[in-house]
Amino acid sequence: MPGLVYIVDDDASFRTAVERRLKLAGYEVEKHSSAQALLDSLRGPERPGCVLLDIRMPGLTGLELQSRLIELQSILPIIFVTGHADTPTIVRAIRAGAEDFLIKPVLSEQLIDAIERALARHELISIQRSKLHTKLALLETLTPRERQVFDLIVRGKINKQVGRELGTTERTVKAHRHEVMEKMRVHSLAELVSIAERLGLINSNENSGS
Repeated sequence: MPGLVYIVDDDASFRTAVERRLKLAGYEVEKHSSAQALLDSLRGPERPGCVLLDIRMPGLTGLELQSRLIELQSILPIIFVTGHADTPTIVRAIRAGAEDFLIKPVLSEQLIDAIERALARHELISIQRSKLHTKLALLETLTPRERQVFDLIVRGKINKQVGRELGTTERTVKAHRHEVMEKMRVHSLAELVSIAERLGLINSNENSGS
């Protein structure tokens, strides 16, 4: 199967018609008549896929569901498919990270193209998130002193400055620094700084002036 597509729309005829089109194209489909029904189905581990989402629905609206999924740290890309769209709504949805915004009726080719882009983005984000989790696990293997050295060197401190701050010798700092590089599986300070930025431990310009 090329991917799982969640259809969230209160229009039963639309759900059925789109499900038929997508299944013919080889997709796995899960239909929901409300935003809450989708949220309930996502209580377990998130499966790779994307969401085709209406804007106006009873209960939670499409935009409210988008906000809720962001709060839940879901990485499911959202494609809004609606018959009711104004510019402020489209802008709000796109700014919040929507993959696309399509107006009903939607051509099959247009819909499939949007889904392919969304699934490709989901795969990319999944890979990036997995790499971050791996680096976070490696970070947790550092001893308290190694973590102190890590925090200082990614902020641009040289060995002598680190030694002064930690009250130890430059030679000891070098030894700790070597262990940090080994445990984090990097070969350069630039790689270490990049990891710290991606993990949100420093911002991109924090050590630019050091």
